[in-house]
Amino acid sequence: MGDSGSFTYSGGTVGPGETVDIRFPVSETYFGDPIRIPVTIINGERSGPTVYLSAAVHGDELNGVEVVREVAQEWDHEDLVGTLVCLPVLNVPAFMTQQRYLPIYDRDLNRSFPGSDESTNAKRIAARIFENFIEPCDVGIDFHTSTRGRTNMLHVRADMADDEVARAARAFASNLVISSEGPSGSLRREATDAGVPTVTVEMGEAHRFQRDLIDRAFDGVVSVLAEYGLSPTESVRWPGWRTIIDGDDEKTWLRADAGGLVDIHHGQGSLVHEGDTICTITNPFKAETDAVTAPFTGVIVGVLENPLVYPGNPLCHLVRLDDRTLRAVEREQSD
Repeated sequence: MGDSGSFTYSGGTVGPGETVDIRFPVSETYFGDPIRIPVTIINGERSGPTVYLSAAVHGDELNGVEVVREVAQEWDHEDLVGTLVCLPVLNVPAFMTQQRYLPIYDRDLNRSFPGSDESTNAKRIAARIFENFIEPCDVGIDFHTSTRGRTNMLHVRADMADDEVARAARAFASNLVISSEGPSGSLRREATDAGVPTVTVEMGEAHRFQRDLIDRAFDGVVSVLAEYGLSPTESVRWPGWRTIIDGDDEKTWLRADAGGLVDIHHGQGSLVHEGDTICTITNPFKAETDAVTAPFTGVIVGVLENPLVYPGNPLCHLVRLDDRTLRAVEREQSD
């Protein structure tokens, strides 16, 4: 953000009170034609913080695309204080082929930030995005889903040891926050290291829109904009209960010890108590059954959608609840 209140990127400037939709070139095809990402920049008449919303850094993760697109195109921003940078599809080549990674060399764009103008295609794309639309911002929300074959409850991943990141994470008003720095090269880690506190929002599964999760994500965006003063008429939301997971002893991935077909008894977001059977694995004749039980009382964050497993395949992601949070979850789920 410049001193004038304008937002400047390579090739243009968005003044106070202006909204622009652009297709920003980040690479080229084999034919030399430009590969462009869609960007909407909404600059309020009054200066304030600059927030970016991004999605589809993995091309098959679609829930966030709809969140960012609707915020950009359907919300009333007349009273916006500051600037919104909306990036609904970061990884256009993967989005076009509906796969997770960049089609050429199968590279992960979300391990390529902050990028380099003199390196791989993935890092060159990352650099164009990072320099123009991430570094100029004050805070960011990067939307994801689970990978193919699994689904996640809506939750935030953030480095809660960083006070500014923790502020954004709490503001999003999700029930669950999993604390970590994030992998090297990921957008949220590299943006945070560059002085733009960023959180990841995980929600649902790949290859689809899930309206209930999308609507809940809208509440989180409103809450963040309220926290940073971009939406002065709104207030920060409280999700009803919250647990912050920080440490390997507070979470676990349960994995299959046998190959076969899985019958999942609890979905993502479900409360399970220690000893509850989460799923059973049987062979094709149902002659042998392997029951997988909860090692502690907690909430299922992510769960298998594909019912076929080999030994060692992940079945579900479980986080531990303390007694106080457990009582709050039980009250909510009994209402």
